[in-house]
Amino acid sequence: MPLSPGGTVPGRSRLSFPPLPFSSRRRRGRPGKGEPSGFPGSGGFQGTSLLGVCAARVVSGWTSLLRMHSKKTAVRYYVGIDVGSASVRAALVDGCGTVVAHAEQPIQIWEPQPDHYEQSSADIWAACCSVTKKVVCGVDAAQIRGVGFDATCSLVVLDKQFQPLAVNCEGQNHRNVIMWMDHRAVSQVELINATQHRVLNYVGGAMSVEMQPPKLLWIKENLQESWEKAGYFFDLPDFLSWKATGVTARSLCTVVCKWTYTSDKGWDDSFWKMIGLECLVKDKYEKIGNHVLSPGEAVGKGLTPEAAKELGLPEGIAVAASLIDAHAGGLGVIGADVKGHNLPCENQPITSRVAMICGTSSCHMGVSEKPIFVPGVWGPYFSAMVPGLWLNEGGQSATGKLIDHVVRGHVAFPELQSKAAASAHSIYTYLNSHLDLIKKSLPVGFLTVDLHVWPDFHGNRSPLTDLTLKGMVVGLTLSRGLDELALIYLATIQAIALGTRHILETMQAAGHDINTLFLCGGLSKNPLFVQMHADITGKPVVLSREVESVLVGAAILGACASGDFASIQEAMVKMGKIGRVVQPNHEHKRRGTTMSSAAPSILQRGPGFTSDGEDKHMVVPKKQTAPLRKKIHETPQGEDSSQGKSQEQQHVTQGQKVQFQDLVSFMSTDTSVTE
Repeated sequence: MPLSPGGTVPGRSRLSFPPLPFSSRRRRGRPGKGEPSGFPGSGGFQGTSLLGVCAARVVSGWTSLLRMHSKKTAVRYYVGIDVGSASVRAALVDGCGTVVAHAEQPIQIWEPQPDHYEQSSADIWAACCSVTKKVVCGVDAAQIRGVGFDATCSLVVLDKQFQPLAVNCEGQNHRNVIMWMDHRAVSQVELINATQHRVLNYVGGAMSVEMQPPKLLWIKENLQESWEKAGYFFDLPDFLSWKATGVTARSLCTVVCKWTYTSDKGWDDSFWKMIGLECLVKDKYEKIGNHVLSPGEAVGKGLTPEAAKELGLPEGIAVAASLIDAHAGGLGVIGADVKGHNLPCENQPITSRVAMICGTSSCHMGVSEKPIFVPGVWGPYFSAMVPGLWLNEGGQSATGKLIDHVVRGHVAFPELQSKAAASAHSIYTYLNSHLDLIKKSLPVGFLTVDLHVWPDFHGNRSPLTDLTLKGMVVGLTLSRGLDELALIYLATIQAIALGTRHILETMQAAGHDINTLFLCGGLSKNPLFVQMHADITGKPVVLSREVESVLVGAAILGACASGDFASIQEAMVKMGKIGRVVQPNHEHKRRGTTMSSAAPSILQRGPGFTSDGEDKHMVVPKKQTAPLRKKIHETPQGEDSSQGKSQEQQHVTQGQKVQFQDLVSFMSTDTSVTE
């Protein structure tokens, strides 16, 4: 259904390509919570889509759990409220990290023009109240101890009386939220990055258009009336804690990660003056926050009477300083006890782990004891997720959204829909099964030996930090059937996994020591997505027992604020639980020529790409490499030009070079590709 300029369609949007059903995961991270079933970044991989369904859904079976807990007098519950890109979710979580009840409700997205994405803070708060009332219905209020919020890092604009202000040229005040994924401030972020100010060292060397300073500058330059009337600019998670408590305190997570605040020095006056926003300094930063709390710290005196009534929660219960949604997902999964699972991170510090929050977008959260500056990766941020540890945050701007775009835009999609419906499966479950049918005796990765995807359809967040990059598919044929659709779906997933590997390798080259991935979010429910990430990175993937890890993370905040746990770390260990472990499939590793399934791994690194030389799930059998072997023999050895390179840099297979030499030559004419 096309989106007309200025029109609204709940749960629908587009990223500079045909409008498609939009998932509720950002992320900046925007990564996999609250998305409808059947969507690749969904909160429920099995089943049919819930996009467009206006009524919240409470998870079945929760009443029996409540009856079981009612036999115990000391059971305590915490409410986690999560605002994604297109829906709001709430969960009732017990002290062991079990999600007892869960509800979801869509929220609206406006796209008045390309790359402009807006929401309504009133609509978002109303949805928060609706889903929260549903999950606590029938629960003894005395057992609910605290509430925690997380949300996408979107910008909320209010006037001096805390009323919404327009962030659009139409003057529609109710549309007062610039979404995280909005790319309107391209020229403003270019100006900011040209300053080379020292604060940029803490965002990978270059600020993202998805952060707040360029959006603030855009408002000043383009919406003078709103700028003059503005009294408060909130990150969306902080707006929610203010609505709940009446306290304008900001979370250390939001201001450090998206606003250039530092935990030791606070705001840097010279930065705001240099970019033309000195008025924020003159007001002693009241508009953007001069009271900062650590995530999980209790805000004010808890729920106000008005907010308690609206949410259906007890007045005065603890409200925690919030987190960005991806960070809440990291909190909910990265600290789990791994004993007995034979994982390389067992008996290793938490710094050996990376949490991946995978949905509409994906975030890669790695922590360290000392600050590590990683080119093209956000951070280091002190105590932004886990108190006392530094955080680096990599990310991919479109992952679940990209998969959905590729699949739904294919000419064979109606056939896929029909066959999936007839088999009572989601379209992605059906595609996975179809790939198993057509692979025959070969590993599934071999199917894309001649099909490659460059996945930066919405720019590259990490580690290239180039929002001008565009997507590409190489190896298309005249085929229009379901087989080709399944193959491009597979190639897209592999391209995303190779992008993850690129981020991990960049982090490791800078000093991180990573051996295990912890996945959560809607995409973690897709077994093909999970296995490809294990195979391509060569690292085991840990899945949380509770799929709703972002909601568990939000509940951990509430549990900490209530005083029931001594620290965030204690709550992480007790409430985060391991579910399944997926190991890399070493059966598919064999000596011989190797082929990479997607362009980014080679193109992003250039001819000097450093790798272990084997994409473990994609080694081509000898019978398929005869034409390649002929090309290899015809290639003069001198063209390798490996003199002066390290042994590790020379460790690139001929098969990889041959497959991509024409593609690299083609891309070399594109001035947007710098590596």
